[in-house]
Amino acid sequence: MTSTSMATVTFQCPSSSSATASSSEPPPADLMLQAEITDLVKPTKPILTGVGFLDHMLDQLNSHAQIGVSLSITETGDETTTTTTAPSAEIALHHNRNRLAADRSQAQIFAQVATTLGTQLHGIMEEKNVLPGASSFFGCPLDEALVLVTLERCCNDDSPQAGELTHYNLQPYGHFPPQGRTHLGQMELQPLQDSFWQNVARHAQLKIAFYKIRGENAHHIVEAAFKAFSRSLRNLIDGINTTASGDDDSHSKMAQLYGPSSANVQASVALERRSAVSRKTRETNIDTTLLLDNGTAGTQVSMGLKGMDDFWTLVSQEARVSLQVSCHGDLWIDEHHTSEDVAIALGQVWNQALGTKAGLNRMWCWTVTQGTAHVRVILDLSNRPMLTHNLPLRQHGKEHLEDVPVEMLEHVLDSFVVNARMTLHVVVQDSQNYSDSDGADGATGNATLEDAWKGMAIALGRAMRYAILVDQRRAGATASSKGTLSV
Repeated sequence: MTSTSMATVTFQCPSSSSATASSSEPPPADLMLQAEITDLVKPTKPILTGVGFLDHMLDQLNSHAQIGVSLSITETGDETTTTTTAPSAEIALHHNRNRLAADRSQAQIFAQVATTLGTQLHGIMEEKNVLPGASSFFGCPLDEALVLVTLERCCNDDSPQAGELTHYNLQPYGHFPPQGRTHLGQMELQPLQDSFWQNVARHAQLKIAFYKIRGENAHHIVEAAFKAFSRSLRNLIDGINTTASGDDDSHSKMAQLYGPSSANVQASVALERRSAVSRKTRETNIDTTLLLDNGTAGTQVSMGLKGMDDFWTLVSQEARVSLQVSCHGDLWIDEHHTSEDVAIALGQVWNQALGTKAGLNRMWCWTVTQGTAHVRVILDLSNRPMLTHNLPLRQHGKEHLEDVPVEMLEHVLDSFVVNARMTLHVVVQDSQNYSDSDGADGATGNATLEDAWKGMAIALGRAMRYAILVDQRRAGATASSKGTLSV
């Protein structure tokens, strides 16, 4: 069953402080906002707020929350734009996507869009019976940037204090200049916190927290925030939480959507995704086979390095795939060629098996506490390879982890990520003193390398398990606002 909310609001929006107007000129016309927001249905009309970058950010709800958002803002009395159902009107709006950015108060536009969006999201959550106290979490990467978002449903009352923005540290928006950027395109960044997100929280009756863990590029930071909010919102509506200690075998909503007997897992297995990669050089002779079969065929990894055998076996088992790896490498020289070449082959075999990634979850995150280490893995099958981590490789002065040189661990991960064409963030914290606001590079506390590495293997496998699954509600569509991950 789908939930649809519609709204038409007329509001006053003064000229921006930068716009020059003669005192003899009449005040600007009122603006009319028309919105249709539908859960699990593609939008019927475009997003045309008059601020181009804001349109792009709201579109993340379509791609990542699977909530269809159609929204337009027009001037009342403008015969070319008052009826946005007319094709000619939509064409006119499309040709000037920033028509309101320079001449009107963006703070007022943000506030009205957020009020309408929040109110309608509140209605959807009411209909879906999202109970007070329900919570969710998601982290989204965009290249070097990583933003985590937590949501909590407030009491079902009309108190304007019920929802609030409880944490927001996205500023500075980038590092160039050092104080951060003020605009993205023609969109002002200053109103995002108070005018937009505060009003979304208040009117959706949500407690919303944003935690920027990493990020140097303003576009990446802001887009990662909107994606993380969208993914966390989808989880909240679905009733699943990636911070829960249980998994799809013990959590009923998780089992219903993504458990071994779920329709999504059966649809994933039915695709019969598999690949084989052989890599033969003067240094190594490698054969790999991967089946995305929910792990029914089993895993066997034989590289001659117990540490690497155990690592890739654990990742595979947690991902519920079947993996066969055989490597005969020049271990009489050292461990380098064997460790690196197997990681390259495994990245390639994963990338080939996943194909276009259409219809998949694409992103997932998982949290594991392993001994002294609290480890989060945030994964995106993005076709934009990047590894960012704060594993405590230098902290404890070790030369080897089991029989693998410590200096090879990052190289192995990077070789895998580049060839699998994924974005991977690893956040390690001290398991006794962690909080969502910590976790930047170096904040590992007393986490040992052994615990951090094993915890990462488990969390990486779990994140891959869910990222590679089909979500049948997507009906084969790619989870991307640009419509494809292939170019």
